[in-house]
Amino acid sequence: MKIGYIDYYLNEFHANRYIGWLKEEDPTMEVAYAYGQIASPINKMTSEEWCKTYGVTQCGTIEEVVKKSDVLIVLAPDNCETHEALCQLPLASGKPCYVDKTFAPDLYTAKRMFALADKHNTPCYSTSALRYSHEYKGVDPATVKAIATWGPNPFDNYSIHQLEPIVMLMNCDCDTVLYIEGDNTYTIHMIFKDGRPAVMTSFLGGSPFISNIATTAETHTLHIASGAYWKPFIQELVKFFKTGKNPVPHTDTLRIMAIRSAVLAAMKQPGQWVQVVK
Repeated sequence: MKIGYIDYYLNEFHANRYIGWLKEEDPTMEVAYAYGQIASPINKMTSEEWCKTYGVTQCGTIEEVVKKSDVLIVLAPDNCETHEALCQLPLASGKPCYVDKTFAPDLYTAKRMFALADKHNTPCYSTSALRYSHEYKGVDPATVKAIATWGPNPFDNYSIHQLEPIVMLMNCDCDTVLYIEGDNTYTIHMIFKDGRPAVMTSFLGGSPFISNIATTAETHTLHIASGAYWKPFIQELVKFFKTGKNPVPHTDTLRIMAIRSAVLAAMKQPGQWVQVVK
């Protein structure tokens, strides 16, 4: 199975690691073609240099990748603002397409992207790999009463890793959000439609991923094992490429995007509750 990479720039952690992890999981999976829009802003490695390093055929256009590949991965994990443009041809191709986290910069962009995929019957999904952390398997979403999480790094490209499990476990629309900025930290309070609360705090100087989940039976304090979520994530990705069956409901992704859009508005008025628009 020939996999095509479409990226903003190719020399980044996900592009560099997925190529080997996919092959390791299933030797029939080969990242065969790749397109990078720009050279790496981090170390200036060009798409040509990256392709030579990893033994991948460089394509000059997204159209060429889409045409030659059996399945597609749109990467740009730290530049979700580029996803809609990068996804125009992949999501209209009818070929299974994984769009790396974060799916879109806001809810309305996400809705347009899913609508494009639906129009062309293109199987697609997006997720944070932390959805697959084995620690969450011991929590029944039907019993969850409240959630508090910790994690590292800035909102724009790392909030997804806390929002993904929160939305997965709450399994409900969020109603309102409140944003508080601290010294090298930020905290987001969420109230869901049924009244249940969730709180996520990010420490910009670094933090492990920790979740405290109150259920009807007990409280689960979970230290998410570093990196242990990658293998089940790749397993699900391989299964998706083979079957075309979406492992993550679009409803979850849109709920996350709705929260993200509301938080961006709440950042402009810290300490005030902001309605989440669907």
